[in-house]
Amino acid sequence: MAASTPTTMTEDYLKVIWKSHEWSDEGITTTEIAATLGVAASSVSGNLNKLARDGYILHEPYSRILLSDAGRSIAVRMVRRHRIIETYLVEQCGYGWDEVHEEAEVLEHAVSDRLLEIWDDELGNPLQDPHGDPIPRRDGTVARPDGRRLHELAEHETGTVLRVSDHDPALLRYLYSLGITVGSTLTVHARRDYAGSMAVGQVGAPATPDAATESVELATVAANAIWVTSA
Repeated sequence: MAASTPTTMTEDYLKVIWKSHEWSDEGITTTEIAATLGVAASSVSGNLNKLARDGYILHEPYSRILLSDAGRSIAVRMVRRHRIIETYLVEQCGYGWDEVHEEAEVLEHAVSDRLLEIWDDELGNPLQDPHGDPIPRRDGTVARPDGRRLHELAEHETGTVLRVSDHDPALLRYLYSLGITVGSTLTVHARRDYAGSMAVGQVGAPATPDAATESVELATVAANAIWVTSA
């Protein structure tokens, strides 16, 4: 049976597990959980056992980690808090999209539900955060649009940026310098699979004033961090 009051550790683990399934069917390993949360790998297995004991996850060694209904409810609540805070920091406080993740990691545990909903209303109840990730609704539903990674597009195919992974602030800064943000429309001019890169160019004006309009080379790691929909 799930514990009545989840700890910060519980909330962090459940959020990370839920997010690992949001845009991929691969799930997450204990090593990846440790890297994401900045904890020792040796502690992750013990904490997963606690989460299973408390009824938040279903987990057997060397098998996929699944959230129970109680675990999912907490995870979605924390994801909603995190993404509203990120949006508020960008829209109301002047933060860059590369600066908000760490701030939100701290504030999501401290901000009251009342203040969070006030911020949500002030923002006009946005459907997505600054990186394009969907913000769960108050009833816990999540409307995730269909998309695929930019790296999957064929030559001469065009897509509109739906979402950019917020995992690496340096990559976010780099993409912004190129004018690649949520809503940008990109065309694949050339695939250089032998070199692990692709040439892409924007359709129309760049999203940032100083960005170049000609084709730029994106390494696979960058192209895999961008999700697009058909333009």
